[in-house]
Amino acid sequence: MGADPVIGVDALFDGWERAWSGRDPEAFAPLCDPEVHYEDPLVAEPVQGADAIAARATRLWSAFPDARLQPTGPRLTDGTHASAPAKLLGTHRESLDGLAATNRFVVVHVVFFVELRDERLFRVRAFFDVYGAAVALGVLPRPGTLGGRALLLLRGFGLRQG
Repeated sequence: MGADPVIGVDALFDGWERAWSGRDPEAFAPLCDPEVHYEDPLVAEPVQGADAIAARATRLWSAFPDARLQPTGPRLTDGTHASAPAKLLGTHRESLDGLAATNRFVVVHVVFFVELRDERLFRVRAFFDVYGAAVALGVLPRPGTLGGRALLLLRGFGLRQG
């Protein structure tokens, strides 16, 4: 009988969470295939390489100095692909991409879906609710509020009956 693939995936995702939480850009390299691709809803094109992922994390750490990634449920795998639910927590203390610091504490739920190669991360896709994150930061109005209805009106959707 072979080794349980979940144990390897759990260790891999534990390392991934430690890398995002630990503020050590070098922590990504041992987890990633040399040709790793990473994407999330905020990148226009996938980034390539552990150094590019580390650069992305460094930007997050500068805006959210207390950022940390925590697991929220079981990791699943078929040996070739794996997924892991988590939450990213942190306080927006510094500006990022023109967005002034809001000093708000946010929790963003994320699911990582990965393709594995030689027990390392080869393709990583992070899925999270960008609108929900913007609402938590106070950048966009909450749905159902006057501001939310005004935003729908501006987008051409008209006003909904309450």
